[in-house]
Amino acid sequence: MSTSSELNKLWRRTLICAAIATSVIGLSACQPDTTDAQHSAKIKEVDMPKMPLPYPETRKGDVVDTYFDTKVPDPYRWLENDRSEETENWVIAQNKVTQGYFANIPFREKIESVVTDLINYERISSPFKEGEYTYFYKNDGLQNQSVLYRQMDDGEPEVFIDPNTFSEDGTVSLATVSFSDDGNIVAYMTSTGGSDWREIYVMDANTKEFIGETLQDVKFSGLSWYKNEGFYYSSYDKPEGSELSAKTDQHKVYYHKLGTPQSDDLKIFGHTEAEKHRYVYAGVSEDNRFLFVSAANSTSGNRAFVKDLTSPDASWQVIKDDITTDVYPLTNVGNTLYLVTNHDAPNRRIVKVDANAPGVENWVDVIPETEHVLSPSKAGKSIFATYMVDAISKVIQYDLDGNKIREISLPGVGTASGFGAKSDATEAYFTFANYTTPTSIYKLDIASGESSLYNAPKTAFDGSQYVSKQVFYTSKDGTKVPMIITHHKDTQLDGSNPAMLYGYGGFNISLTPRYSSTVAAWLELGGIYAVPNIRGGGEYGKAWHRAGIQLQKQNVFDDFIAAGEYLIAEGYTSSEKLALRGGSNGGLLVAAVMTQRPDLAAVALPAVGVLDMLRYHTFTAGAGWAYDYGTSEQSKEMFKYLLGYSPVHNVKAGVNYPATLITTADHDDRVVPAHSFKFAAELQDKHTGPNPTLIRIEVDAGHGAGKPISKTIEETADIYGFTLFNIGIKNL
Repeated sequence: MSTSSELNKLWRRTLICAAIATSVIGLSACQPDTTDAQHSAKIKEVDMPKMPLPYPETRKGDVVDTYFDTKVPDPYRWLENDRSEETENWVIAQNKVTQGYFANIPFREKIESVVTDLINYERISSPFKEGEYTYFYKNDGLQNQSVLYRQMDDGEPEVFIDPNTFSEDGTVSLATVSFSDDGNIVAYMTSTGGSDWREIYVMDANTKEFIGETLQDVKFSGLSWYKNEGFYYSSYDKPEGSELSAKTDQHKVYYHKLGTPQSDDLKIFGHTEAEKHRYVYAGVSEDNRFLFVSAANSTSGNRAFVKDLTSPDASWQVIKDDITTDVYPLTNVGNTLYLVTNHDAPNRRIVKVDANAPGVENWVDVIPETEHVLSPSKAGKSIFATYMVDAISKVIQYDLDGNKIREISLPGVGTASGFGAKSDATEAYFTFANYTTPTSIYKLDIASGESSLYNAPKTAFDGSQYVSKQVFYTSKDGTKVPMIITHHKDTQLDGSNPAMLYGYGGFNISLTPRYSSTVAAWLELGGIYAVPNIRGGGEYGKAWHRAGIQLQKQNVFDDFIAAGEYLIAEGYTSSEKLALRGGSNGGLLVAAVMTQRPDLAAVALPAVGVLDMLRYHTFTAGAGWAYDYGTSEQSKEMFKYLLGYSPVHNVKAGVNYPATLITTADHDDRVVPAHSFKFAAELQDKHTGPNPTLIRIEVDAGHGAGKPISKTIEETADIYGFTLFNIGIKNL
C-alpha cells in the first residue's frame, strides 16, 4: 500500500522506539471496562512486611575500561553475553525470585481480573481500500493478535490473515502489510518473539497462495510497491556473533522482483562506503513516478534523494544533503513534489519544488511554519494539517496551494490522528481518543469537512466517572511544563492517593492524550495517572527536543522530578504513594531520577531501559541514538556528563532506593536486556533497606511491539500488584 500517508508515517518513525511503537512501552493501546467500584475509597492500607529477599548471587568480574584518563569498572560485563549458559541461569534464578514475590501479593489475581475485563472488548481499525476489497483489523477482545479482515461492498467480512495461527502462544506477530497497485498481491512481515528482525511473505490476495520464497533477515523496513511488479525494502547484513546484541551499522535498500529469489534482489542504496548510513528507507510515489530515499545516521536528521522511475537512465537527485534537519515527502502532483520539513522551521512547514531541481534553494512554502508543531497527511486533493497545541490536536484542512479550507471539528479535547487516503478518495477516516475516551473512528467527507461516527467501542469503562485536566508547573530552571492528570471525580486531594507518573522525554516523541485499557485499569483501581510533556519530546517542536539532549539531558530529569514534586505539593499524592514509570528512553528517565532522588517516590518501574550510558552505542543500532545522548567516545566532557547520570554507574552503596521492578525481555534486540541485567545487579548488591529490587524478564518477547494480549495482561497485573503492595495496600 504505497500511499502517501504510509510513506509519511514510515519516514517520521523514530527508531529507538517503533514500540518505543508504542513510545509508551508496556501500556496497551487497547481498552477497558468494569465498574467504578474499585476507586480509592475501597483501598485499604497496611504496613509492608520488612523481610530480606534471597537475591541470586551475581558474579563480579574484573573488567575495567579507561575513558580518557578515567578508569571505570564494569563488573557485570559478562551479563552482556545474553546467550551464554551463565547468563541464562542468572535469568532463570532472577525470575524465580521475582515470581515468588508476586505469588505473595494477595490481590494480584484480582488485578489480573480487572485488567482482563478492561481489555476484553471488540476493537477494530479504520478501514482501507485495496483492489475490490475493504480491509480492516479486528480483535474480539482477548485474541493475542488482531486479525486482518476483508469484505466486498455490502458483503460479509472474511478472515484474510490471522496471525493467531502463526504460533500457539501468540508470540509471532503480524507487522507491516502492503498491497500491490491493483490489490491482487500482498506482502507482509512477521516478527518472532518481539524481535526487530522480520520475515517477508508474498501472497496472492485472491487465492491466498504464497508466491516465491520467504524473504529473511529484514530489519527496520517498510514495504513499498512499484506497480504490481515488486517492492522495495530495507535491511542490514546478517550480523556476526549474537543476533540479539551485535552492532547493525550499514542499512541498505533492496528491490525484490516478484518470482525471483532473494539472492537476486537488487541493492538500490546504501551498499557502498560512500552511501553508508544506519537507517535507510525507500518509498514509491502513489503514481509510481518517483522513488524517494531517506538516509540517516541518527534518529534526527536525514539526507533525502529522489529518482524518476519513468526514465531508465535517471540518476539520483539530491533533495537535501544537510543531515542536521529532517525532510520527507507528502505527495506529488506531476513533477511537483510536496515535502514536509523542519529545515529552517523547527515546528515544520510544507514546501513544494520541481523534481528536476529539488534542492533546498528551490523550495517554496505551501504551508509556512506556525507557533504549533505540524504533522500533516494528505487525502484526496486536500492536506490535513494536524497541529499540537499544548499536546492537544487541532486540525486544519488546506488545498494543495496552501489555502485554508476549514478547521475540522473534533469530538472533544484529545488526540486526533489519521486523515490519510489516496488521491482519488472522497472520504477519509480519523481516530479520536483521550485518557478517559476509548479510541473511536470517524468517517470524514473530504468535500464538506463533515464527519460522522464510524465505530465507537463498547466498553464497561465509564469515562464520565473520571476527570482529566491539564496543568502547567515550573521546572528547576523556571521552564513551564504541561502535564495532564487523570483520576476519579470523587478523589480527594489529601495526599493519600496512589499515583503513577509516566514519562518519556526524548527523540522528539510527543506524549499526547490517548486511551489505554491498562491505564484505565489503574484508574479503576483507585490510582491517579499523570503524564508531563517534558523536554526532549516533540510537543513544542525541535527546540523543545534539543533542550533535552546530550549536555542538556539533565533538563529532562529535572522536569520529571518537578512533576512529581508538583503532584505532592498539590495534594494529589505523597512520596510514600508515588510510582515512577517509563519505558525505553523512559526507562532511562525513571532509573536516572530514582538514583538522583531516591526520596521522591515509593516505587520505580523502569522498563526496557537504556541504562548503561557508556556502552549503549556498542549494541545493535544504538549508535544511532547519539543525537539524543552523545557517546562516551565523543569527548571528555561528554563522557563525564554521561557518567554523571548513567543509572548503572550511579547506584550508591548504603542508599535506600524505592521499591524497584525492572522489566525487560530476552529477545529485545533494540535496547538489549544487558542494560537491565547490569542495573538490577548493581541495585541488589548496593541497595540498603527493606524495599525489594527485582527484575522481571519476559521470555519470547522483545521491545514491546507485537506483544500478545496474554503477556500484556500478566505483565500489567505483576506491575500494578507490585506497585500497590509497596505503597502499603492490603487488599482491594
